[in-house]
Amino acid sequence: MAYLPSLRQLSYLLALAKELNFTRAAQACFVGQSTLSAGLKELEEGLGIQLVERDRQNVSITPAGLEVLERAKVILTASEDLVEFAGASGKPMTATIRLGVIPTIAPFLLPTVLPEVRKRFPDLKITLREDLTANLLARLAEHKLDFALIALPYDVTGLLVEELFDDEFWLVAREGDPALKGKEVTLPAKMAERLLLLEEGHCLREHSLQACRKADIRKNEAMEATSLLTLLQMVESGFGIALLPNMAVNSSLLNHSDLVAKAMAAPAPKRVIALVARSSTAHREEFAALASCIRERFGASLKAK
Repeated sequence: MAYLPSLRQLSYLLALAKELNFTRAAQACFVGQSTLSAGLKELEEGLGIQLVERDRQNVSITPAGLEVLERAKVILTASEDLVEFAGASGKPMTATIRLGVIPTIAPFLLPTVLPEVRKRFPDLKITLREDLTANLLARLAEHKLDFALIALPYDVTGLLVEELFDDEFWLVAREGDPALKGKEVTLPAKMAERLLLLEEGHCLREHSLQACRKADIRKNEAMEATSLLTLLQMVESGFGIALLPNMAVNSSLLNHSDLVAKAMAAPAPKRVIALVARSSTAHREEFAALASCIRERFGASLKAK
C-alpha cells in the first residue's frame, strides 16, 4: 500500500510554515521539538521529497514543500469539516455558524435578515465578521469562517456558491449635477472621469471599474474612499460622482443630504450577491436555509422597492 501521511504530520508542516521556527511550531502543536522534527522527517521520507530547508539560523519551505503545504491545508480543512459533520449529524439547524460579510453588504442586509433567521431557526447561532472579500475567503479556506456573504463577479473557484439576487448600481451625485440629466443616466467618458472609487481591496471598486472603461476613470489615489459613507461625503463635497448599489440607495444612507440617486440606462451595471462556503462544508443544510432566507426576506423586498 502506498505511503499515506498522517493528519498530525501535515499539521506539523503547517505549523512550521507559519512559524519558520521549530521551537515555536512545536509549542503551537503542543509537542516537543524532537517529536515535531521526527514527524516531519518521517513525512519527508514517506513522500520521498525534501519539504524543509534548515540550518542553524534559518528555516524555509522548499518549492516542493510549498506545493505539499497547499494540499495539506485542503486535507486538514476537509478533515475538520468531516468531524463537524459527524458532530452535527441528527441535529440540524443547531450549529454555530461563523459568517463573514463584506462592508458594502453588512449594514444594509443584516438588520433585515438576521431577525428573520432567529425567528425561523431559534437554535441556530450566528457569529459575524465584517471584512474585505479576499480576507473573508482566506479565512474561509483556513476554516476560520463557515460561510461568506460577498458580491460577484469574484473568483470563487472550488467553492460552494449560491447566487441570491442582483443588486444594480445607481448613479449618485449632488442635486443639479449634469450627470443626472435624463430619466435614465449613462456614463460617457467625460462623466466617468469624475467617478470616485473606494480604495483598493473593496470589490465594489472593481465593480465600478467594470461598469466603465477603466481608461476613462481618473487615477487619483488621494481621492479614494475607505467606506461608502466617506465616498458619499466626498460626492456631497463636490469632488465627483459615484456608483451606489441598490441596497444602499434603498437604505437611509442618502437621507438628510443633497445627493440624488438615479437609475442607470439598461442594461444597468450590477453585482450579484452570493453566499459561499467550502465545498466540503459540514453545514450544507444551514447553508441552504440561510441562502433561502436571505433571498426571500431581502432579495424580494429589494426588487419591490
